[in-house]
Amino acid sequence: MFDSEAIKSVADMTRVQARASGDAIALQFAERRTSYRELDDRASQIANRLIALGVAPGARVGFLGKNSDLFFEILLGAAKARAALAPVNWRLAEPEIIEILNDSGCKVLFVDALFLGHARAVAAQCPAIRDVIVLGGHEEGFVNYGTWRDGASRSDPQLSTEPDDDVVLLYTSGTTGLPKGVQLTNENFRIQLRLASEIGACDYAPGEASLVVMPVFHIAGVNMGLFALSQGARAIVMSEVDPQAILRLIEEERIVYAFIVPAVILSLLQQPNAKSTRYESLKLITYGASPIAEHVLSEAHKTFGCGFLQLYGLTETTGGVCYLPPQDHQAGSKRLRSCGIPYPETKIRVVDAYGKSLAPGEVGEVVIRSPVVMKGYWNKPQEIAKAIEGGWFRTGDAGYFDEDGYLYIHDRVKDMIVSGGENVYPAEVENALFGHPAIADVAVIGVPDEKWGEAVKAIVVLKPGATATAEELSIFARKSIAGYKVPKSFDMVAALPRNPSGKVLRRDLRAPYWRGRDRQIA
Repeated sequence: MFDSEAIKSVADMTRVQARASGDAIALQFAERRTSYRELDDRASQIANRLIALGVAPGARVGFLGKNSDLFFEILLGAAKARAALAPVNWRLAEPEIIEILNDSGCKVLFVDALFLGHARAVAAQCPAIRDVIVLGGHEEGFVNYGTWRDGASRSDPQLSTEPDDDVVLLYTSGTTGLPKGVQLTNENFRIQLRLASEIGACDYAPGEASLVVMPVFHIAGVNMGLFALSQGARAIVMSEVDPQAILRLIEEERIVYAFIVPAVILSLLQQPNAKSTRYESLKLITYGASPIAEHVLSEAHKTFGCGFLQLYGLTETTGGVCYLPPQDHQAGSKRLRSCGIPYPETKIRVVDAYGKSLAPGEVGEVVIRSPVVMKGYWNKPQEIAKAIEGGWFRTGDAGYFDEDGYLYIHDRVKDMIVSGGENVYPAEVENALFGHPAIADVAVIGVPDEKWGEAVKAIVVLKPGATATAEELSIFARKSIAGYKVPKSFDMVAALPRNPSGKVLRRDLRAPYWRGRDRQIA
């Protein structure tokens, strides 16, 4: 159980666990093992180095790299320096990465050696960044991480932290296509960890193995690491999703807990050795981003033999605010399509356009009031004013409650597409395509996909006499946006349906692809 009295801030996690079980393994990555005592010392070293570089309380520190144990020691070191870590999605295109780093105002950037090409562009185009520190490599003009860290004092700086201190700045795209930095604080994480522990989503025992495989530029990846480290468990970190490696680790390392999206669960089940792998250590698989298909759940129960728990939440809510417990994951249960019930200390309403609560079965916008709701959007006061009204966070999701108080997500008030757990906003994809000389008009929608939940589709109107293939348009879009945002398919039409004010009728475009389904999102 998470001890919210002993751990008042993220920086306290390794302090508490180093005293309780300093020799126990905290982080495991490939062949590296780091004990809680070592992790606490390294967090102090990083904090001392950052302070020496002039990183003041409240400053932002960038991280560009795949998942690794180093991410968590840097996060904890930044927390001891009262700085906020801003992880950048390494799958983004270079202009997107530069935009985020400039918006955050990071003064220091930690970069994986895999992304040195991006690092050079960043150094040239992000004037606020004064120091670039390379993980796992030596590069002229940049500082080697190991040398930088190991030369510092292990003495804990013991800065006095505040509940409202930003700890993480996670970027999520807006409906305009412009990224927004979600400010998550010590108090956000402290409450999230306590509540998730209370509902059984992360009630770990010391030494139990937890798999951290979701990207650390997402709240799920960050939370899975902190869930483990705050309770003395062993966080086994994977650089990225590899179904065969996941199955091997479950068996060899006796994984007890994992958070994976339904698309990854399906991928594991499709592996040739899925049924011969031993899963007796597994207690709980937590998942989110989309409900689990009933046939996938049935097969997963037979294969893994563990409990399943669904979480619904957003980056802006520090992760989960609603959960579907294991007892509701029974074949044939109507609740399988729901998100479950609200967390303790969390209020969720479904409201109409005027903010009036709706009756069970009536569809409206889902709004949330909880201590896990973000502090704000970095440098975007107008956006936060629109997102939080009267203390209620507007999710942009449309849903309804049933008579038993279970929440169902029906559609999106906003147009976001969730593909394989990644958020894709039509506006940024449309902006990337509009520059193509053959395109006169374009609309982007999400369509059903058995593997990813939703796939990105572009509906394109070509200029008179112009021609363009799907391959040409894909290559063009990939120059300015991440690969997962590039449409998987293109339809050419004569004109897009619009209302009298000129707005594209996206719902009309989506309707043929979702016909026969009771939900309009995956």
